[in-house]
Amino acid sequence: MTISTTIIIGAGPAGLAVAGRLAKLGQPFMLLEATDSVGAAWRQHYDRLCLHTVKEESALPHLPYPAHYPTYVSRNQLVTYLEQYIAHFGIKPLYNQYVLLLERTQNGHWQVTTKTHTFASDKVVVCTGYNRVPYRPDIPGLEGFRGLVVHSRDYKTGAMFRGQRALVVGMGNTGAELALDLQEQGAFPTISVRGPVNIVKRDTFGRPAQPSAIKLSKMPNWFYDFAARLSQRLTVGDLSRYGLITPPYPSSYQIRVLGKIPVIDLGTVDQIKAGTIAVRPGIKQVNPNSVIFTDGREDPFDAIILATGYRTGLAELLAPEISRKILNEKGYPRGLWDTSPALKGLYFLGFALPLTGILRGIRLDSERIVEELTKS
Repeated sequence: MTISTTIIIGAGPAGLAVAGRLAKLGQPFMLLEATDSVGAAWRQHYDRLCLHTVKEESALPHLPYPAHYPTYVSRNQLVTYLEQYIAHFGIKPLYNQYVLLLERTQNGHWQVTTKTHTFASDKVVVCTGYNRVPYRPDIPGLEGFRGLVVHSRDYKTGAMFRGQRALVVGMGNTGAELALDLQEQGAFPTISVRGPVNIVKRDTFGRPAQPSAIKLSKMPNWFYDFAARLSQRLTVGDLSRYGLITPPYPSSYQIRVLGKIPVIDLGTVDQIKAGTIAVRPGIKQVNPNSVIFTDGREDPFDAIILATGYRTGLAELLAPEISRKILNEKGYPRGLWDTSPALKGLYFLGFALPLTGILRGIRLDSERIVEELTKS
């Protein structure tokens, strides 16, 4: 059994943020990564992906993005930046350490068991991410569909669907962007949307929306909600004629209270209005070559893309008694750490969905965690 002062699980942006801060302070740590590289999840994402938040607010601690990077950093640029980050701070992850179990030992240590090793420490920071395990819903008849069925995790580019009728299941940020990518690559996309959707333009009145959101987040909630709803009405408008219903609450309330990110629109709404991206309600039944929707309409399709999101997978990673104490009903940690003695020394980063951007939240929350880690 190897003993380390602090163990960090996961070498994505969250894990590297903690590692970078500890390295800056000269504090020892061990960074475990399940794959053979940093930023593994980002390497797997679809080709056209860019950050929806501005680069100035999306960098990790103590190292800005290169000056020549655009306002919205691309997937490949982010991966390059993560590689530069570990080189800059001399971070040396232990690769191919897939964690099977995190549990509390009788002597009070946290024990981390991987496929090949066992580690122990008084302090563990879990940074495995909120999109670790692809979620595949049980859709009636899907197993009998004769065309290609792929989860968004395995989608790379719409070029392979050129000329095909493709159904995107789900209109979160990924579903909306994949539908746009399909349309731009010559496919004929349809999005299946089960319920109301909050949509926010990435750029409002010619300016990135995130800096405004940061300023508004410092105001009273009622004012932020009012401003968010007004902006949405002015920039997005009523989309009910196109099959999209806006919920009765603004995007700010949706994140703050419901913990759900609104759709950050990059152009999908314009294509829906133009009729090049179709919208349908939820799915009732999948047939070998078609899909029947809840409104009774049946359309033929060549491919189905499941933009149905992810799960944290923490319930499988943590020992059962730990899961019951630390996770909420959605499988997310209830906070960055728990103050109870039984959970002392266990921290979670990268699972929150802040109003002002996930990467910005990681940078800010990593500071709080490292302050707590280095108190004693």
